[in-house]
Amino acid sequence: MLQQSIKIPKASSTAQTMENVVFDLKSQLGEQPFSALFYFCAGAYELSEIGEALSVSYPGVPLIGCTSAGVIDDSGYNKAGVCAFGLPVDQFSVVTDLISPVSQFDMTAWRKQTRDLLDKLENTSLTRVADHTFAFLLVDGLSLSEETVLSAICPELGDIPLFGGSAGDDLKFEKTEIFFNGQTVGDGAALILVNTSCPFKVFRTQHFVETERKMVITEADPHSRIVKEINASPATEEYARLIGVAPSELTSLTFAKHPVMVRVGGSYFVRSIQRPEGADGLKFFCAIDEGLVLTLAEGGDLSANLNDTMNEIQKEIGVPELVIGCDCIFRKLELEQHGDNRLDGVSDILKKNNVIGFNTFGEQFHGMHVNQTFTGVAIGWSDD
Repeated sequence: MLQQSIKIPKASSTAQTMENVVFDLKSQLGEQPFSALFYFCAGAYELSEIGEALSVSYPGVPLIGCTSAGVIDDSGYNKAGVCAFGLPVDQFSVVTDLISPVSQFDMTAWRKQTRDLLDKLENTSLTRVADHTFAFLLVDGLSLSEETVLSAICPELGDIPLFGGSAGDDLKFEKTEIFFNGQTVGDGAALILVNTSCPFKVFRTQHFVETERKMVITEADPHSRIVKEINASPATEEYARLIGVAPSELTSLTFAKHPVMVRVGGSYFVRSIQRPEGADGLKFFCAIDEGLVLTLAEGGDLSANLNDTMNEIQKEIGVPELVIGCDCIFRKLELEQHGDNRLDGVSDILKKNNVIGFNTFGEQFHGMHVNQTFTGVAIGWSDD
């Protein structure tokens, strides 16, 4: 379990019963007034039961949570458990809103919700909103709606940096949920705006780089994110040929090791394949379309990349008091595949930098929905 922080309280539990989980979390979080509480669940825990119990323990405090494919707590990566953190009222002003249903695109309504939320923050902020505010987005990881939500809210946010994650359910791909102030919803997204006088850095990092091997999507169903043909050949066969394996060998581990990338605005972003679909198709975690050029990616040293990222963050804001982290489940699968203690090494980096978060079905960074990325916000501390 985490030791209680006197600045930004954090908590975790792997207890077997809901009552003991809530007891653990409450005893570590303490009683100080919070502007908001957040929690993430992995394994067999019921998101709604924990949320409802925490709501009783912290009446009137905004409470946001989601299911996950694993949590990040004081032990680093944890396949099962619940982790949480609270933002103290004296350093953080938080406003929240629920966007639902996200499968029914309503650009006008979502933009208005975002503008209204910004107006609310202007009236409750601790310091100037510009330069002192970040946005945190949680989205139903099976809704296939991350890009549409981002396309609506990001233009309204302007220069406010955004990060986030798509809720997971281990690797079942059956039901992902968000808890929002007493409601448990699928097909929804929680938008959180945080204003603070503390120094912070919204960031993303990935350990993949582009190669010279290109492919073109020649047939696809964009709505379901299924690619049927690559280079005018069956998608599974062509992808397998390009990475040098048989189609029958395509698994989650294979996809984690051999993602593809797209180029946007001069930068490359990872697009991960979720699973084979039907006889010849590939289902993606991110939006795809016919004519899109994909580039096969080559992995570097994930541990070294993450360590470099954290070192750069420390140069800007010092050792983080808290990092809210959204880490793609495929990153953890890749580490587990090596079997040479790399997972423990990355867990150590996460622990040293006070990371609390979860393994996702996708990550959000500014206006982009990406995969196989670690994104989040590192928060320092200001006693002023």
